[in-house]
Amino acid sequence: QVQLVESGGGSVQSGGSLRLSCAASTYTYSTYCMGWFRQAPGKEVEWVATADTAGSPSYIDSVKGRFTISRDNSKNTLYLQMNALKPEDTAMYYCAATFNKYGGSRYAADWYYWGQGTQVAVSS
Repeated sequence: QVQLVESGGGSVQSGGSLRLSCAASTYTYSTYCMGWFRQAPGKEVEWVATADTAGSPSYIDSVKGRFTISRDNSKNTLYLQMNALKPEDTAMYYCAATFNKYGGSRYAADWYYWGQGTQVAVSS
């Protein structure tokens, strides 16, 4: 079982920055692929980024060049640095973990463990 706790959300103006963190309670953190998803009001959950077990990142096209995912295995923590935020980035952001074989999936159903979410609001 993996417990995930997100933090760092908040309200910012368009063009601003936020850094999300996700602390994981597991002794085998380095063996999990870690990802960020988001859900805007009235919309489905959307994959945002993944850091695989080697730390290699992948991103949805809409955040490339603005968001950076990283992981610190010594601290069991995942990060999402979000720069140049836009109003369309407004959503609840969730940290998720999955087994290595599913790490390339963008489908929420393939991710086994989820945090409770942290809200990001970007005003124009």
